[in-house]
Amino acid sequence: MRVISIRKIREFVELYPKSESALISWHTIVKRARWENMAEMKQVFPSADLVGRRTVFNIMGGNFRLIARVNYARKTVFILTHQEYDRGRWKE
Repeated sequence: MRVISIRKIREFVELYPKSESALISWHTIVKRARWENMAEMKQVFPSADLVGRRTVFNIMGGNFRLIARVNYARKTVFILTHQEYDRGRWKE
């Protein structure tokens, strides 16, 4: 999978340094994945939930959440920013 944008992860880590190792691990797993559907992704991340069109990943046992749009056909994962999250439109 191609993760768009890793920059968003780096910016988050600057604010929350404790999240770094967990987010690096998440990114490493995701970029190596070739999921065809949610069922395959949930084999790797069983606590991930679909909310509308977005997938919510628990990071560090749920201490943090990573919200993304996973496009299985194009093999891309679009990470939302804090601002997008705060606006709440990702729930639609």
